Amino acid sequence: MNASPPGSRFFSNRKVVFLSASFCCLLWGSAYPAIKNGYLLFGIAPADIPAKLLFAGYRFLFAGLLLLAMALVTRRKVLAPLRQKPGSLALLGLTQTCLQYIFFYIGLANTTGVKGSIMNASGVFFSVLLAHFIYRNDRLSPRKLLGCLIGFTGVLAVNFGQGLFDFSFSLLGDGFVVISAFVLSASSIYGKKLSQRMDAVVLTGHQLAIGGFMLIALGFFFGGSLSGFTLKSSALLIYMILLSSMAFSLWTTLLKHNRVGLVAVFTFLIPVFGALLSAAFLGETILEWKNLAALTLVCLGIWLVTRETRPA
Repeated sequence: MNASPPGSRFFSNRKVVFLSASFCCLLWGSAYPAIKNGYLLFGIAPADIPAKLLFAGYRFLFAGLLLLAMALVTRRKVLAPLRQKPGSLALLGLTQTCLQYIFFYIGLANTTGVKGSIMNASGVFFSVLLAHFIYRNDRLSPRKLLGCLIGFTGVLAVNFGQGLFDFSFSLLGDGFVVISAFVLSASSIYGKKLSQRMDAVVLTGHQLAIGGFMLIALGFFFGGSLSGFTLKSSALLIYMILLSSMAFSLWTTLLKHNRVGLVAVFTFLIPVFGALLSAAFLGETILEWKNLAALTLVCLGIWLVTRETRPA
């Protein structure tokens, strides 16, 4: 029997999974205040959608190019996927990066970072529901269904105002964040399939670069421009480029070498990190009953959905 590759053994180590997955969630959680601060530093108005597309496009294009450059240095086959699966890479870049972040950037501009980070956690439940209809070995169980119901209750709770019957929901804000989560869930299932036949870093690099290029093209097509490049704003953009390249490639690698349930359980940390960092860097209020209740319900729901049942 052949031994497992060294990379597989390393990324299957429980301590490595714990530290790496937690680090990815911390990076993704920090994206919420980073994006909203980026709007301020680059002077992007809430209604300036083309500028938002350019802001997102530069982030992902250079993140993808950075990963592909790293792949070249480590002598990986960078051009092979383009020759073998150009249409598949283009479709993944269109959905997982371009389309998903069109909804995400517009949505986050029209809601708070705390609220957006909690509502974006609905993507975990979309993944569970989609997997039920796609994979025969990943059906809905009573525990998963209960987790989905509790999680969606948390998503609803964060939209309540001061009064019990004061419900606040914005399609361009909250709605677009939820749509973004759905698009990411659907495209991630497709990306998971592709990652079994491609190098995870190369795949991530191509899809980020392709999606980023599409966002830039759309931004310029609709007359957008991005100004306000200062030392502070440029440093933030560089951070977001590094955030994307590290988090997406590391997460894809973890999924490739581990069971989905083992890795997905850490996603409950994203709304926690997102809410805490938004409160810290944006001055948003997190200590409201609806935020704390929503955060608790979302985390409980995700834990129930992703908890693995040990064999008797």
